[in-house]
Amino acid sequence: MSPAGSVVDGPAVRLRVPTHEDAFVWHRLFDDPEVMDFLGGASAELSVYEELTARQRRHDAEHGFCLWTLLDPAGDPIGFTGAQPWPRPWGPTGETEIGWRLARAAWGRGYASAAARATVERVRAAGVPAVVAMVDPRNARSVAVARGLGMEPAETYVSPRSGQSALCFRLVL
Repeated sequence: MSPAGSVVDGPAVRLRVPTHEDAFVWHRLFDDPEVMDFLGGASAELSVYEELTARQRRHDAEHGFCLWTLLDPAGDPIGFTGAQPWPRPWGPTGETEIGWRLARAAWGRGYASAAARATVERVRAAGVPAVVAMVDPRNARSVAVARGLGMEPAETYVSPRSGQSALCFRLVL
């Protein structure tokens, strides 16, 4: 299969390196208190997504993986999924984190699980030996995606900014 698309168990998903325009799309898709509930609850400013998409383009060029824009079968963006070096000075520093965030309209359709499986295959192909996923333990949907990948809960970290706990799942590739 080409790097532009991956088909795995579940719905067909395509992953693409985010464009500058995706910053506007992500901002719109995630401007929803329910989507951001376990991520601080508030929508991020557009500039956050502009920086994030630019950083992901660099990650893809440097590492061969990033947080990709997730496209539904019709080719419409519905969120992101992918991997990146853990970006904070606390938590699983030095490790590769996989993650996913979808627009609320895309929830419950299997997209996150299918895209996460495609991500695992891509990072495995890039030679990454193991991945982590940091999940708010109250987020049953994300916990289910991590467990569906075969990830095991490892440590719990507390975010110094929010004071919230994050469960670190691990998967050896």
